[in-house]
Amino acid sequence: MKRQLVHNTTLLSLVFLISALFLTMIHQFLMTIFMAGLFSAIVSPVHLWLTRKLNNRENLASVLTVSSIVLLVLIPLAALITVIVSQAINVGQSVTPWVQSFIAEPTTITHFLEKIPYYENILPYRDIIIQKAGQLVGTVSSFLIDSLSSFTKLTVNAIFSSIIMLYVMFYFLTMGDILLEKILFFLPLNDHDEQRLLHRFTSVTRATIKGSFIIGIMQGTICGIAFAAASIEGPVFWGSVMSIMSLIPAFGTAIIWGPALIILALTGDFTGALILAVLCGAVAGNLDNFIRPRLVGKDTEMHDLFVLFGTLGGITMFGLLGIIIGPIIAALFITIWEIYGDVFHEFLPDVEIVFRNRKRSKSGELSTADENEE
Repeated sequence: MKRQLVHNTTLLSLVFLISALFLTMIHQFLMTIFMAGLFSAIVSPVHLWLTRKLNNRENLASVLTVSSIVLLVLIPLAALITVIVSQAINVGQSVTPWVQSFIAEPTTITHFLEKIPYYENILPYRDIIIQKAGQLVGTVSSFLIDSLSSFTKLTVNAIFSSIIMLYVMFYFLTMGDILLEKILFFLPLNDHDEQRLLHRFTSVTRATIKGSFIIGIMQGTICGIAFAAASIEGPVFWGSVMSIMSLIPAFGTAIIWGPALIILALTGDFTGALILAVLCGAVAGNLDNFIRPRLVGKDTEMHDLFVLFGTLGGITMFGLLGIIIGPIIAALFITIWEIYGDVFHEFLPDVEIVFRNRKRSKSGELSTADENEE
């Protein structure tokens, strides 16, 4: 008995030690491997369809699938990133002079500010306001530049990571099922809980790609076109920012186009303001209400708050990749606690919390149920 205990203890120690050493050794490739697995799962239906068409030649189907990703996704994305970064730099450099001229000129906003009480006391702080406004937009542009640069900017590092990802994808497409079966076999959970975690992972990934990603691209494209039509500098850059902002519930793209609309109206450019109101407000703003339910359905099974904080926290930790990774981690967090509650249910105490909600009628009196409670 003692010999078996020593054997098991030694084995577990070696498993954790060698695994930690191996993961530490390849830690710089872990994100690349994760994204390869994620994209492999997304394009697996295409790979299966090609495999059937090519008489079960999986390797050839994998080569064609990976080649299609390069031609249809990576090359256009690299070109788009180049334009975005270029416009982001121009916006960051030109925003402070533009704000200075905007405040200095006798525009509608200047006449409005002059009517504010104690305007003379605010006037000395005008330069500070200009500086802070420039820093704010500069910070936003710098954040996007850094995030995009770390993701797909044409550097040796990004090219190398992309090659590794495509190489890993090739093997994931051909032997991904075997690898997944091995992972689930070594995970010491019962099959029901393993399938539950796997289902939540795949459903949230699918919902993020179908819902947030596609709708974000659509809203960013429409709003970018609106900015170009309104003659606002850097429409591709602002459209990209609004694609990310579309993930924020309730406000979304309005965080960007709302102030732009107000500024255009205050400067007398009512045509540009009308374009933003129609395209950004009426068209892009309603895409979320009409398209998201059809694309996502009930795949996420998460409250909007978890989606919001998962997305923002993911972006903070992982950059732009956090748009996908953040909600997945939030979903797994919820699922693992649900599994914990089911497994240890008999050890957990029963909790009864009664919330009394006093409902008043139109006359202002308490409802009958509340009166009975009284």
